[in-house]
Amino acid sequence: MLIHQILKDKNIEGVATVKPGSKVADAAQLLSEKKIGAVIVSNDGVHPAGILSERDIVSELGKVGTGCLDQPVDDLMTAKLITCAPGDRAIQVLQTMTEGRFRHMPVMEGDEMVGLVSIGDVVKARLEELSQQADALKNMIMGY
Repeated sequence: MLIHQILKDKNIEGVATVKPGSKVADAAQLLSEKKIGAVIVSNDGVHPAGILSERDIVSELGKVGTGCLDQPVDDLMTAKLITCAPGDRAIQVLQTMTEGRFRHMPVMEGDEMVGLVSIGDVVKARLEELSQQADALKNMIMGY
């Protein structure tokens, strides 16, 4: 399975973004409202400057307390993004996320973001793929 197959039900408008310089508190509110785990930091919603996850916020809360909520997202975000492309294999993206211990990956075509996949999206797609393969093998064995 390829990443573009996972994205077919998602679109770029579905990617939550905040502008650089936004307060961490505003990003946390957006995460809570949308029930998501990460936001992309971007001026235009297409060219990511970084990613801020709930884990980044909780880690900083543990270090410095609630004062971090007044900090700009730029201070907590991961600026060195690890990305994938629509033609990448889902199993490879899953392995990269697992090894890197992160759960969200921007999908890029050139320097433009075309989507965002979560580890949950990739695992769900992989499970569906495995189920289809099992059904096909069962039908082949049974002679259907």
